[in-house]
Amino acid sequence: MTEISSLNALTLENLTSRDGIKWSHPAPGVIPAWIADMDFPVAAAVRDALARRAHGDLGYPAWDERHDAGPLALAFAERMESRYGWRPDPEHVRSFTDINQALQVILHVATRPGDEVAVHVPAYPPFLETCKEMGRPALPIPMEPAGDSWGFDAEALAVRLAEGRCRVLLLVNPQNPTGRVFTREELTGLAELAERHDLLVISDEIHADLVHTPGEHIPFATLLPERTVTLTSATKAFNLGGVRCSVAHTGAPALREALAAQPTHLYGMANVFGVEATVAAWRHGDDWLAEARTVLDRNRHLIAERLPDGVGYRIPDATYLAWLDLSGLGLAEEPAAFLEREAKVMLSPGPLFGPGGEGFARLNFATSGPVLSEILDRITRAVKTSS
Repeated sequence: MTEISSLNALTLENLTSRDGIKWSHPAPGVIPAWIADMDFPVAAAVRDALARRAHGDLGYPAWDERHDAGPLALAFAERMESRYGWRPDPEHVRSFTDINQALQVILHVATRPGDEVAVHVPAYPPFLETCKEMGRPALPIPMEPAGDSWGFDAEALAVRLAEGRCRVLLLVNPQNPTGRVFTREELTGLAELAERHDLLVISDEIHADLVHTPGEHIPFATLLPERTVTLTSATKAFNLGGVRCSVAHTGAPALREALAAQPTHLYGMANVFGVEATVAAWRHGDDWLAEARTVLDRNRHLIAERLPDGVGYRIPDATYLAWLDLSGLGLAEEPAAFLEREAKVMLSPGPLFGPGGEGFARLNFATSGPVLSEILDRITRAVKTSS
């Protein structure tokens, strides 16, 4: 069996011995489908790059003294051009440990307490936590059912922005947890609003490499370059969450100046293993990624086929995250808690994702067909027993 074919051959026996948080946190017998880690083995190109570095020079990297993103910057620029037709300036790229750190640093230098941050909800929980902890109130943009997918009311957003307290649009595209990929028309409308209301746009595009056919990812910086900060990382598409490495491309000149004025070592920088893993993934991991996307594409449709009656689900345009509507089941408790106890399956509770999360749960389907089938069988049995 090749390594690639092994992506779809994982079994519970293979996985339960893992010591990462995804598999070590749940109680024995509970299948984890919560935190956004894949179950897939890491690409050979990444493993080889890390092995070479571990057996080579672990001294200070040559790019450390330049206080920039080093080889990450060029690898990022090359990837954006080859996949999305956008050639960002490598000189405007900085490294961070992860997207959350990058967001907090940018909000710290570009806004003040009390400034609002517009964000589509339900939203990635750490982003909501950041807004709360930093005193930047979230201005919710509700995601609403729209046919087989999700949308939002741009006119209602325009009314809220006219109140004048918002300073940042925090755009997550593809959107987490719904998996929605915003269209060019939607993004153009958001760009016009950002221009009109003098907003900095922080565009989290970490799931861009996981857009399913026929979807298209459009970097927001191609629409509004001088107002946009693009945040991304190889960690989601290549299952590298623990390497702690991300980049931020700062198109806004004032923000670049503000970041440059900060103490040199205050925010640290990515370590050599994170850089090696990321560069290897972006430059040599696309065969692995293509196979992973094939499995994920099949899985997102398998969920639609196998979910029991009463559970709502819109097939995501991107990501490996299914946003399940369990509000129609009439459960007397929070759905994820019910499923963990009765189905022995651990999902992410919807309320963690803020407004619009009540009655929902997020299911991570980045696993093999046999494991996902067992998850869906367990959910079906628990739902039927409760009815």
